Amino acid sequence: MKLKPFVQYTFITALASIAFNANAQTWEVMSPTNTCTNRHENTMTAVGNKLVLLGGRGIKPTEIFDIKTQTWTKSVDTPLEIHHLQAVTYNGEVYVMMAMTGKYPHETPIPNIYIYNLEKREWRVGPEIPKDRLRGSAGCVVYKNKIYTVCGITDGHWDGHVAWLDEYDPKTNTWVKLADAPHLRDHVSVAVINDKLYVAGGRRSTARINQVLNLTEPAVDVYDLKKKTWQTLPAELNLPTQRAGNSSVAFGDKLLVIGGESAAQVPAHSEVEAFDTKKMQWVPFPSLKQGRHGTGASVVGGKVYSVAGSANRGGGPEINEMEVLK
Repeated sequence: MKLKPFVQYTFITALASIAFNANAQTWEVMSPTNTCTNRHENTMTAVGNKLVLLGGRGIKPTEIFDIKTQTWTKSVDTPLEIHHLQAVTYNGEVYVMMAMTGKYPHETPIPNIYIYNLEKREWRVGPEIPKDRLRGSAGCVVYKNKIYTVCGITDGHWDGHVAWLDEYDPKTNTWVKLADAPHLRDHVSVAVINDKLYVAGGRRSTARINQVLNLTEPAVDVYDLKKKTWQTLPAELNLPTQRAGNSSVAFGDKLLVIGGESAAQVPAHSEVEAFDTKKMQWVPFPSLKQGRHGTGASVVGGKVYSVAGSANRGGGPEINEMEVLK
C-alpha cells in the first residue's frame, strides 16, 4: 500500500517520536516528605518497594524510604561504624559483608557479616568471614540465592588490594573460593546481568605511596557465573570515564556505572555510563544532576534511585539529595 504524502509524513514523525521518547529518560531531583541523614561511604539496597540506606563514616542511623508514601523513617543505628561496602538483599533481609570500619588510612575490614531485618527493625551479628578472605571496599551481589564478593582491599586505603572472588551460601554458611578476577581493584561496585557478573570502575588505593585516587582501573572484567570463567572486554570497551567509588546497577540489559570520584576533577563525577550487554557497546545515558561518590543505587519498579554520598572527591561535603531516573 502506497501512503499519501501527509499520511506518510505523519507516520514517520510518529515513529521518530516513539524512538525519541524511548531514550528521553532523565534524572530528576526528588522532593520527599522529609529528608535522610547526610552521609557518604554508605550503601543502599532495596527490600520490596522500600529503600534501605545505611552506613557511612561515623555511626549513622539505618533509614528506610517508602517509595509509595515518599517518606523516610529512621530505624536503629548500625551496631558499629560501617562504611565502604555494597550491601545486598537476601531473603528479605539486608546483608552487610566485606565492609570496613575505623579511620583513614588504615580502616579495618569488619570480621563478621551483619544482617538487618526490616520488619523487626533490628540488626544481628552474623557468621564470621574467613580470615584469609577478609577485606573491605569490595563488590557484592546476589545470584541464585548465593552472595558473590569481588575484589576489595585488606588495609583501608593504605595497600593490599585484591582480585579475590568468593561465593557465599547463607543457607549453609559455606564459602567457596573462585578464580581471581583479571584485575586488582577496590572501591568497586558490581552487578549481574543475564548470568554474568560485571566489574567496572574501581582503583588500587595506595596511600603508602600517595596514590589514593590516581590508580583507577579502566578495564571491564566479566565473570560467567554458569561457566565459572573470567574474561576482560577488549580495550575499546574500557569504562569511558575512569573512576572509583561509583555505584553499579543492572538496568534491563544495561550495566549502569553511576557517579564516582577520580584524580581528574575535584567535584564527584556526575557521569552515568551505560554498557549495553546485548549490543556490546557503551551507549549515551543522562548524567546525574548532582555528582556523587561513595553511595549506593537501587532499581525498583523500573526506576533507578541514587541517594546521598559525597559531592566532592574525598570526604565531603556529605549530601542527602535524592535523584530518580524515570
